[in-house]
Amino acid sequence: MKIAYFTMEIGLNESIPTYSGGLGILAGDHIKSAADIGIPLVAVSLLYKRGYFMQNINPMGWQEEMYPYFDPRAFMEPLPMKVAVLINGRDVQVGVWKYTYEGLKGKVPVYFLDADLEDNTADDRLITQHLYGGDSHTRICQEAILGIGGYRVLKRLEKGITTYHMNEGHSAFITLALYHDLDGDVDQVRDHCTFTTHTPVPAGHDLFPYDMAEESLGEFLPPEIREFAGEDDLNMTRLALNLSRACNGVSELHGEVTREMFPGYEIGHITNGVHHLTWTGPDYARLFDQFLPQWREYPEVLEAATT
Repeated sequence: MKIAYFTMEIGLNESIPTYSGGLGILAGDHIKSAADIGIPLVAVSLLYKRGYFMQNINPMGWQEEMYPYFDPRAFMEPLPMKVAVLINGRDVQVGVWKYTYEGLKGKVPVYFLDADLEDNTADDRLITQHLYGGDSHTRICQEAILGIGGYRVLKRLEKGITTYHMNEGHSAFITLALYHDLDGDVDQVRDHCTFTTHTPVPAGHDLFPYDMAEESLGEFLPPEIREFAGEDDLNMTRLALNLSRACNGVSELHGEVTREMFPGYEIGHITNGVHHLTWTGPDYARLFDQFLPQWREYPEVLEAATT
């Protein structure tokens, strides 16, 4: 068994600007926890060289946004490979950077996808520059690189993947990549996919007009796409729900809200957690080392601190 974890943002290190909020922090904690307990997992995200943004308040009291350049070479290694994703009739070349997180019992490789290559047009090089930047067209291009490009990268680099996990609907194009590889066998696609949804409001679920999607992705969209992703617009959450064997919200209440938003689907819940080693301050860590010496490897012993 090996799990491939796809996420639009991921917070692994405060110096790597590939996250903006809770979704990315949670993704980073998933990776760290998997490495600590030895779960066979690999992760895929996008490399944002201009990140989200840094906020500054100017002397007039107005917020200003800055997008400093991030040089990934200090944190990860470029791999000697590229994959192509057909977007708007052009083969967009996608490079790969590898970051390895080493935990208590294992390592998790994280593959960052980068369209900022000389092979690409000036516009295509901008696709992966900013996290959550640009318009809907930029977003669908980013999600194509994440889902389709990421799937193709793993086909070449990682053997034995049994489950593709989508952390939010951004990466749902994985399902269509599998659909093509499995000759349209929907049951097999579902057997390979799981999905976590995080957002309890409609605005958090990506919708793309079908004319835009067809122009951007062309024949990659199967004839049955409206059956999978909704009749009116291409709904990435609905695409993930329809082509996954298991779906969950991130708390009991959120599971209830999500079932109301998407009636007819079996949606469970798994309450969010944190990576305890990341979020324990040094003073408390020393205290736990003294009185709860197994806490690093077995965080459940921390329950004793409240009894």
